[in-house]
Amino acid sequence: QFSKWGKLEVISLGKIQKMTATRLTEAWQNIPHVTQFEEVDITDLDKIVKLLKKVNTDKKTKVSYIPFFIKTVSKILKKLIKFNSSLTPNHKEIIIKNYYNIGIAVDTNKGLVVPVIKNVNKKSIKQITIELNVLIDKARDGKLTIDDMSGGCFTISSLGNIGGRFFTPIINPPEVAILGISAFKIKPILIDGKFKPRKI
Repeated sequence: QFSKWGKLEVISLGKIQKMTATRLTEAWQNIPHVTQFEEVDITDLDKIVKLLKKVNTDKKTKVSYIPFFIKTVSKILKKLIKFNSSLTPNHKEIIIKNYYNIGIAVDTNKGLVVPVIKNVNKKSIKQITIELNVLIDKARDGKLTIDDMSGGCFTISSLGNIGGRFFTPIINPPEVAILGISAFKIKPILIDGKFKPRKI
């Protein structure tokens, strides 16, 4: 009965949007979500990213923070092995994965998709950057294959371009955890007795 307040427009959801809505609703209802918020100083990383942007000559390869986060997550998963796992269907056993495939949530005109970079632990930051750019382009062009989106161990969701400080991303089953990254803010941080502006 919305029409009694004014004109309406009804827009059909696309195939990916319908699938995303169903999967995320099921994940939110079936997986206990516990969120831990933490702030991290990325000032030094920002200097590296800016330097790489200056020396990068390949216009197809966009330099960003994300490949560094992807590589870092793979190192963390080696230490915290329960985050690199899945529950068996009967929920009585844990399957520990000895490979490190990291998914990146990409927002497209057709909906949210999660392409996966395989064997991140065996790749350099440069290799990850190149592969990430290829997958993002394929996602936005609607050319991702099932293989491009399969085999993920852990997902990273970034709201860096949108802004905001904290959010709770929904876990991408059968994974057991997800990392949400927000935009940085410049804050005064006490270092050696003096407050210095740092990117947090």
